[in-house]
Amino acid sequence: MTKYILAVNAGSSSVKVTFYTYENPPRAIADAQVSGITAPPPALKYKRGPVKIQEKLKEKLDTPQDAFKYILQRCFNDSELSEVASETDLAYICHRVVHGGDYKEAVTINDESLHHLEELEDLAPLHNFSALEIIRLCKEELPSVASITFFDSAFHQTMPVHVKTYPINQEIAKANGLRKYGFHGISYSFILRSVAQFLGKPVESTNVIAMHIGSGASICAIKDGKSIDTSMGLTPLAGLPGATRSGSIDPSLVFHYTSEAGKLSPGSTKEMHISTAEEILNKKSGWKALTGTTDFAEIAVSDAPDTHKLAFDIMVDRILGYIGSYYVKLNGQVDALVFAGGIGEKSALLRQTLVEQCQSLGVAIDSGANDKGPGDETVKDISLDGKGPRVLICQTNEQFEMAYSVCTR
Repeated sequence: MTKYILAVNAGSSSVKVTFYTYENPPRAIADAQVSGITAPPPALKYKRGPVKIQEKLKEKLDTPQDAFKYILQRCFNDSELSEVASETDLAYICHRVVHGGDYKEAVTINDESLHHLEELEDLAPLHNFSALEIIRLCKEELPSVASITFFDSAFHQTMPVHVKTYPINQEIAKANGLRKYGFHGISYSFILRSVAQFLGKPVESTNVIAMHIGSGASICAIKDGKSIDTSMGLTPLAGLPGATRSGSIDPSLVFHYTSEAGKLSPGSTKEMHISTAEEILNKKSGWKALTGTTDFAEIAVSDAPDTHKLAFDIMVDRILGYIGSYYVKLNGQVDALVFAGGIGEKSALLRQTLVEQCQSLGVAIDSGANDKGPGDETVKDISLDGKGPRVLICQTNEQFEMAYSVCTR
């Protein structure tokens, strides 16, 4: 009997799933996403072959678990999706988990691994909670299907000790797991493999500066196919600003911002303990705090108002700082600058501005190719002459990367 793979990518406000064939390479047969969990009414996007559905939902879906259950039943009951009519049609469920601590690779969920992941929630209460809620649900209600967790932090386990160590008391740091971990690793794994194939190089000899720029944004230096540094740190808050994240700031700033910083926020629950500082810097900062919008497409325009221009200029400045640093760390041996993520793939103005300000590194951009952006191709070359490092757009796909890893393990 043919079996299929279900890849799950859960956040606090949305849940995305893709059903794949269990073959090498896997082929997507259906995509579904429920968004607006924290800002009702929830909305569904559903794609099966040529069929595309978008609709507001009347159902009350207050949690990621609710949204996941709804998606699963919607797909199982779709007579046109006969391949997956029940859990018996599934070989594996792949879960994206942001923070995996010291896990170096994907793990199959059992009582021991689930308990270990639950202990990690204190390191990433805002980021692991939704995924673990769905993992627990699958373990209870889909017990015959193996759940495999893939970690955004695993890709960065290759960072040198001096890069991932914070200059604080090391007994306390090691006892509490306080070090740089880095994230977006599932995306970087997809980017690396896709770009190496595009360049016709072995993964293990590919050097790139890769940017996953979306509402959460990071950048990674990859040398000989391994992460040697990345902008995010102990949590995804460090590094670049995001839609609602501050990015790196003076660590003392939040205590000047509010005397309540160290107290539990109103959003805390007995299951998820969030400090006021975490809530402010993760959910009430970033370009939304500067402009009032989380939509970067409204910010990255040529005639933007001053508030929007400031947010754009801040983003450019912070990215440039990391590009320069990582170019030096790679000894100038850079095969490509790679733009990925929702903003990296869509914002021609951001790419143009960044590359123009990196001309001293020998990069140049083809304005026409840049303006067109990517089409159906996974990797698109938008370099002008190909003399220096290439400038590429990679349409990253975390769900595919998880399914691919399962099919090739």
